[in-house]
This record gives sequence, C-alpha cells and structure tokens, in this order.
Amino acid sequence: MRRRHVGWAAGAAAAVLVAAGAITYAVAEDSGGTDTATPAAGSADAGFARDMAVHHQQAVEMSYIVRDRTKNEEVRRLAYDIAQTQANQRGMLLGWLDLWGLPKVSADPPMTWMGMGDMPAGEDGALMPGMATNAEMKKLGTLNGKQAEVFYLQLMTDHHKGGVHMARGCAAKCAVGVEKRLAQGMVEAQQSEIELMAGMLKERGAQPRS
Repeated sequence: MRRRHVGWAAGAAAAVLVAAGAITYAVAEDSGGTDTATPAAGSADAGFARDMAVHHQQAVEMSYIVRDRTKNEEVRRLAYDIAQTQANQRGMLLGWLDLWGLPKVSADPPMTWMGMGDMPAGEDGALMPGMATNAEMKKLGTLNGKQAEVFYLQLMTDHHKGGVHMARGCAAKCAVGVEKRLAQGMVEAQQSEIELMAGMLKERGAQPRS
C-alpha cells in the first residue's frame, strides 16, 4: 500500500509539472493578441512582474537547499520540479520588464500594486506574503532527512499560499493578457502542489503550519 501511494504521489507531482510547463510554454509562445500597450512602471503588470520574480527566486533557492539535505526521491523530485518551473517563469517576468523598458526594482514597497504597500515591513527577509525569513532559510540548511523534508514542505506550502494570493491579484488587476494568463496558471498549478504537499506532510506525521 505504501509503494502504491508513493507511486500515486510521484505521478501527481509529474502531472502538476506537466501542467505548469504547458502553461509556461503556451504563455511564452503567445504573442499577446491585442496586448500592444506598454504598462507603466507603477502598474499592476510591472509590480507583479517585479514582486513575483523576487518571490520565485526564494522558492528556487529553498528547493535546491532541500535537495542537498535529503535522499528521499519524492521530495527531491518535487523540489526540482518547483525550482525548474519557477526559474523559468521568473525569467519570463524579468524578460517582460526588459521588453517594456521598465526597471526591475522599485522605490515603492512590495505589494504596492495590490494596494498593500502600507503593510508592515517584512521581517528578516520575508518581504512578501508566504516568504520564509532569513532565519528559516538558514535553519533549512542545517536539517537533514525527514526533518528537512517536513520543514521544506511547510515552508513551501506557506510560500505557495502567498504566491497564489499575489497571482490572483494579477489575474484581477493586470492589463496585459499574456501576463494575466500566466498568473492564472500559477494559481492553478500552485494550488495543486499545495494539495500534494499536504498529503506528503501527512505521510510524515506532520501538517501545514497554517
């Protein structure tokens, strides 16, 4: 029964990756249709691209850390899939900013484009919803085996929840169609991964932190 469940989880992870990859490449190949206007530097389109690029970068770093801390193939596969998908999407977001001739950093606080620029400054490197603190990232790098797996799955679940919140904001507020479609794809893929990680945590006698 255990082997069958692990096989199902691996298959589910692969399905999520295929879906996310299909979304990413479909968006990359999309000319954008009538998306002819260049967004302003303070637009939701630009703000989401900048903020999500930062958000994604931490997920990539976190995923590569855990791959060095465990030999569990299920967790290593999920971490690799997340790292590859989010690194790819991050490149697209930064590429759009280049295409639009907009800066990759802003003097405005994170999440200003969502009307959340007045939220308290992020604690210890956790600049946006769901992001891990510097202390949590450091702790992950000290754990091994099951402890590393559980902590990674908890951190990434929180990370994905924050990412889904941001992506929903872009899907509602962004004006560039190709970016709105990418954001909606992120919502769907990351929600699927949240469900997958809940099952993986349960297998390890743990649960999400929130």
